Amino acid sequence: MRSHKCGELNTAHLGETVDLCGWVHRRRDHGGVIFIDLRDRAGLIQIVFDPDTAETFAIGESVRSEYVLKVQGKVRNRPQGTVNLNMITGEVEVLIQHIEILNKSETPPFPIESDMEVNEDTRLRYRYIDLRRDEMQQKMRFRRDVSKSLRNFLDERDYFEVETPYLTKATPEGARDYLVPSRTHENAFFALPQSPQLYKQLLMIAGMDKYYQIVRCFRDEDLRADRQPEFTQLDIETSFMNEDGIMSVMEEMIKEVFEKNLEVSLPEKFPRITYHEAMRRFGSDRPDLRIPLELVDIADDMKSVDFKVFSTPAKDPNGRVVAMRLPQGNKLSRKEIDELTKFVGIYGAKGLAYIKVNDRDAGLEGLQSPIVKFAPADVWESVLTKTEAQTGDLIFFGADKTHIVNEAMGALRVKLGLEQGLVQGKWKPVWVVDFPMFDWDEKSQRWNAIHHPFTAPSCSAEALQANPGEALSRAYDLVLNGTEVGGGSIRIHKTEMQANVFKLLGISDEEANEKFGFLLEALKYGCPPHGGIAFGLDRLVMLMTNSTSIRDVIAFPKTQTAACPLMNSPSEVNDMQLRELGIKLRQTKKTVVA
Repeated sequence: MRSHKCGELNTAHLGETVDLCGWVHRRRDHGGVIFIDLRDRAGLIQIVFDPDTAETFAIGESVRSEYVLKVQGKVRNRPQGTVNLNMITGEVEVLIQHIEILNKSETPPFPIESDMEVNEDTRLRYRYIDLRRDEMQQKMRFRRDVSKSLRNFLDERDYFEVETPYLTKATPEGARDYLVPSRTHENAFFALPQSPQLYKQLLMIAGMDKYYQIVRCFRDEDLRADRQPEFTQLDIETSFMNEDGIMSVMEEMIKEVFEKNLEVSLPEKFPRITYHEAMRRFGSDRPDLRIPLELVDIADDMKSVDFKVFSTPAKDPNGRVVAMRLPQGNKLSRKEIDELTKFVGIYGAKGLAYIKVNDRDAGLEGLQSPIVKFAPADVWESVLTKTEAQTGDLIFFGADKTHIVNEAMGALRVKLGLEQGLVQGKWKPVWVVDFPMFDWDEKSQRWNAIHHPFTAPSCSAEALQANPGEALSRAYDLVLNGTEVGGGSIRIHKTEMQANVFKLLGISDEEANEKFGFLLEALKYGCPPHGGIAFGLDRLVMLMTNSTSIRDVIAFPKTQTAACPLMNSPSEVNDMQLRELGIKLRQTKKTVVA
């Protein structure tokens, strides 16, 4: 139907007769001459209707925004003074000789050619319209290019792409499973995979050696800007390679993707920090290294002060007291500090103590804060020295249970860094390593796996059993600008170690055999040492396109309530389908309001 795409025409096509198809992006009537910007995926071209061609001109007068046209015409130079250098095709136009309306269009629910803000619910309801916008076309094209770069990199290094099943077995991986009832197996359910973790380990046992897959995964969890119930990840697994080898190859891959798609050179070698160091300095295992602010432990200074807000957590083995210096923070108003106090309250903090350093050399007289009176001068001098405070700085304090302090002060660190213009550099990748194997859950009185139960410990089975709380894992996360874009580990490849980990997690032999018997059996048949990693493709593209949500880089995303306004799903199904599946819905009681 077409000889060229709209966005491909340039001065090399002058004098040619071309056939084009596309949508009416914008229509203008200038003194009897009609101009239309015709749009397809490749871009825009200006087409012109001359009133001397009466029949064609009449049709041109009737078209409206988003009509689908097929036109034929001759490429010519734009008149002097009308060249548009902001368009790839801005030096030429097409004088139309023939036009056919392939389809009409109702007035779109929002203007496609405008940059005006549109409610996200409306955008998702009419996603097929939203995707016509140039911004979305560019993001989808960029996502395609990134995926292609990743595939090419791995293909060139002899990684083998294998598709794994979507209908699988429910296994604990940190979130709720989406369950799929089986019609042919009464009272039995499949689960949609949270990841291909077990399949890719089985592929290593099968001798596939190097595997990858760009795969859809499913997790029934509460959503945030960087979460979706169904998402895409680049899944990788390799045999006979340790963590240093895997991280080295992955660094090379990410650097190549940035170089080819953004023309950005990332550091030759990504820095590595331990989980313990990340939590101590930044309050987060996903530190944004562009922000120079750091947390400083001052519990030793506060154990003997009269201020119980500080002294109580300072003496508590599970407590933490920290200070964080904001350079030249004295400019913050009391109202701004009150807003920051509300902000840390979201993370469980009961307040936000602070000291303004009006004059560093004046001792107590140079400090401004209601809390100064609660500790002697030598304590505050120690705090000022540890934080390297200078005149004009503001020091914030966090004191509570360790997890509350880390979450609240870690979030405050990022917020202040972004809002106060303290960001240094464009891209700061970092590997976080040496994660604890387990986290103790006080509520359920049991150990939980920090990553997943198939991660190998860095110690022996005996040491793991003797002191699980001190054991470190052979796990590694790649963090970019405060966002985890990839996470992986060396896997357990021996049956005895895997059984020990299951026991520590409170998984009985019977439950382990019922849920993971196939894996435990497979490990007995010559399983090689192996490890892998998974990258969140949606998150990576979100960061690279400077988008605020992964919904902006997914063609058909769900809302924050895990719904699809376009398809109006999830939706009810009829009784016949339920009977075939052996399912009966529980009737919920309706509350009657008197």
